[in-house]
Amino acid sequence: MSLEIITLIVLLAMFIVGSVISVNMGVLGMVAAFIVGTYVSGLEVADVFAAFPVQMFILLAGVTYLFAIALNNGTLDMIISAGLKLVKGNVGLLPWVLFSLAALLSAVGASTVAIAPILFPIAMRLAFKHKINPILMGTLISTGMYAGSFSPLNIFGLVVKGVMDTQNISYSPIMLLVYCFIFYVLISVVVFIAFGGIKLIKLHTKGVIGGLEAAATVESGVTGAANSKDENPTWYKIVTLLGIGLLITLALAYGMDMGFGALMIGLALSLIRPKDQSQVIKQMPWGVMLMICGIMTYIGVMDKVGTMDFMTDQIASVGSPTFATLIAAYVGGIISAFASTTGFLTAVIPLAAPILQDPTMSSLGVLSTLAIAASVVDISPFSTNGALIMANVQGVEERSFFKKLLLIAALFIAFGPGLAWLIFTVML
Repeated sequence: MSLEIITLIVLLAMFIVGSVISVNMGVLGMVAAFIVGTYVSGLEVADVFAAFPVQMFILLAGVTYLFAIALNNGTLDMIISAGLKLVKGNVGLLPWVLFSLAALLSAVGASTVAIAPILFPIAMRLAFKHKINPILMGTLISTGMYAGSFSPLNIFGLVVKGVMDTQNISYSPIMLLVYCFIFYVLISVVVFIAFGGIKLIKLHTKGVIGGLEAAATVESGVTGAANSKDENPTWYKIVTLLGIGLLITLALAYGMDMGFGALMIGLALSLIRPKDQSQVIKQMPWGVMLMICGIMTYIGVMDKVGTMDFMTDQIASVGSPTFATLIAAYVGGIISAFASTTGFLTAVIPLAAPILQDPTMSSLGVLSTLAIAASVVDISPFSTNGALIMANVQGVEERSFFKKLLLIAALFIAFGPGLAWLIFTVML
């Protein structure tokens, strides 16, 4: 068996083990990089260290540090409360307000890990109270999160940027966000119509706003609305919002490194209220960062031993890069339904580099297809979003609802990657 095949089998084994056993795939990646790199491939340990994505780590650490401050000081709650007031008693707008909140929060840097535990309990409570199909509410939050998740500030967008930079492939981060947002809006409209959203538009409930704000206060596990004004004054939240806006301006308009820029702004905010720092550090998604950097380290070792060149030859043998993209999209959708979306994106983009570099293909279209294929299936009850819906749904028979949610996930897996491929790879 060739060395290239061995590295691919190990990569697949990492996803399988990470899906079945609660072990961080980044740790698997680091260990695999060391064993495969030094003992199987004959590389030096220094070569394995060189494969560690230092730039990606700074990028993730900086942005997640800044957002952890925003999460801890109640800025997130302030955004949610402002959004909830837009409902004005129209029950039919509830799913769309929650969609918009999820998209906004993810676009400004909130990870799905931070948003989901806050919004899903609120949504499921409101769905039960106002007789809204819980699948409708849950799906629109999930699609909303991923509509904004490929922002240059979000972990997903950062992962894509880091991997694309490593592969020296140019693309437009803003257009990737736009394409993904449009796709998820279209999917959400279909779900809204299919699950009775049109009928909800006609309903008005005077107590909706109060119920929403109360739910947000009770369910939110972060500081903010539940804290006194002395703990987290409004001016500090506004300064935090301005800091996020400043980061966007410096990074997009002036080309500042986003990781270091986020660390600078985060440091300035932490110096204003240093007593909150221990909690901020705890709220950073260290597990996610370890997973991403671990997998990227292993991918770097794969590149050093020639696996990427091997994959280039294999993709070329398919004959059609368009068809190869379709295969990659469905493989991604199926794997991501049971494993980490972030981890899959980290692995699949380097493997798809030959397609992305093909002059006959739109690299942005292929990238959009892969990004959507990996994320659209996360409504699955085996993923975090689906599990949170199951854990918080009210007024339904659990086993029956599980089957319905599983059926919806199966439909997303069956049609989502193919639709994304048709729109962005074939038609774009």
